[in-house]
Amino acid sequence: MKKITLILNKLQDAALLMVRGILAYGFYEPAKTKWEDIHSVGEWFEGMGMPMPYLNAYLSASFEMAGVFLLLLGLLTRWISFPLIVIMIVAIKTVHWENGFAASDNGFEIPLYYMIMLFVLVAFGGGKYSVDYWLWERKN
Repeated sequence: MKKITLILNKLQDAALLMVRGILAYGFYEPAKTKWEDIHSVGEWFEGMGMPMPYLNAYLSASFEMAGVFLLLLGLLTRWISFPLIVIMIVAIKTVHWENGFAASDNGFEIPLYYMIMLFVLVAFGGGKYSVDYWLWERKN
């Protein structure tokens, strides 16, 4: 049993790499779409009654795009996960909550999954297959 556990523990870093990759993929399209017409995003945010809608449009687009690159590299993994979790909370509250849980109804299912995966990265970091590991953790 101990041998199996040791073998399975070696998969942890691969799992963290996969989580980072799928999150980067998931944030890419929304970030790209926001940057293609950031003014419309600001107008949309304003229509929802969001405070400082244009600033929030730029912030969310910037953090999402930064998240794509930082998550792929595994650089500042824990730190970029925090603002991305906040973005998911805002998305759930402003867009998805009223539609219920199911992703098929534009519910909060997918943003909730992203939040959970981001929380895993906050708790465990990017793993051995990350720039974070090679810059800071490997030396310990």
